[in-house]
Amino acid sequence: MDFGYDATTEDLRARLLSFMDEYVYPAETVFAEQAGAGPEWTTPPIVEELKERARERKLWNLFLPHHPAGAGLTNLQYAPLAEITGRSPYLAPEALNCAAPDTGNMEVLAMFGTPAQQERWLAPLLAGEIRSAFCMTEPDVASSDATNIATRIERDGDAYVVNGRKWWSSGAMNPRCEILIVMGKSDPEGPRHRQQSMILVPRETPGVTVRRGMRVFGYGDGPHGGHAEITFEGVRVPLENLIATEGDGFAIAQARLGPGRVHHCMRLIGMAERALELMCRRAAARVAFGRPIAEHGVVADWIAEARVRIEQARLLVLKTAWLMDTVGNKEAHTEIQAIKIATPQMAEWVLDKSIQVHGAGGVSQDFPLAQLWTAARTLRLADGPDEVHRAALARREIRRYA
Repeated sequence: MDFGYDATTEDLRARLLSFMDEYVYPAETVFAEQAGAGPEWTTPPIVEELKERARERKLWNLFLPHHPAGAGLTNLQYAPLAEITGRSPYLAPEALNCAAPDTGNMEVLAMFGTPAQQERWLAPLLAGEIRSAFCMTEPDVASSDATNIATRIERDGDAYVVNGRKWWSSGAMNPRCEILIVMGKSDPEGPRHRQQSMILVPRETPGVTVRRGMRVFGYGDGPHGGHAEITFEGVRVPLENLIATEGDGFAIAQARLGPGRVHHCMRLIGMAERALELMCRRAAARVAFGRPIAEHGVVADWIAEARVRIEQARLLVLKTAWLMDTVGNKEAHTEIQAIKIATPQMAEWVLDKSIQVHGAGGVSQDFPLAQLWTAARTLRLADGPDEVHRAALARREIRRYA
């Protein structure tokens, strides 16, 4: 395993770091002001300006390897770029058209979509002209077990009819969201992992009702796409809107979530790096009890421990990305689960200590730490809670000796 950056990655890293310094960090204050002044759930105008700058610098669709509109990067090449964008997760990923849930939805359409589906929905997503949503989680069942999903997708003549209730539908509150990827049961009596299908539902289809936006620790997360509770009541869509074939839904979900977990984890490392930088600057500049905070033993211990934890997590994520490139997602399953367990907890810990060093300022809007902490804590639930990944990882380990 060689985790040294190749020439392509080094070039993109240099350009992206320059883009962050020149455009993204200065735009954070503007972003916050525009988000507070504009209608809730809308994307502030500064984001569109950043998109234009990113296109000019060919920092666009970096996440997508197997499509002419993508950058053709491997997971290992993209990982350090995702880390950089994680330093400003509410601005940088979308500026580069590399924000969830659109990234995962574009990967689904690129891997499993028909030519007609790709022309109608993938092309405008790749161009950044529209947004999309992913509708999987449900309020009435434990969605950590995706086979519990109760939303129905039933064939009726020349159409499929969708009935059900979803929540935490990522991206659905954005006014520019035009297409929903919905997971539901098409064959409740079939084999456990062949009961589900995925289907494309235009947001304005009759019977689709966005009930409310979901808040994350009080944050609306609107400028980032928002999360919605949605009901589907007698929603009819053409047969050609089905993704792949009936019964493929669970497999598609797994194919979608694997790369997404690496993206999330590398962005979390970027969040932790920024938290550590802010912690060090604050500790060196502030004086308490006659000496800089950095000279107090407990703070120095936090700083050292933060560096150790970040480096450990980064190496594990890079190993995972390398395995996905060399042996495939299925063979990298153990490592994918391991990073999903370890990285959000690492970032949450580093952010917590940085907040503590900042005192009351750490929980205020004057620093990005509080909002970054909510993002890290939320990712201990998104894409599967810690406990599910731990249980599955333990089973895999035990099978080696059983």
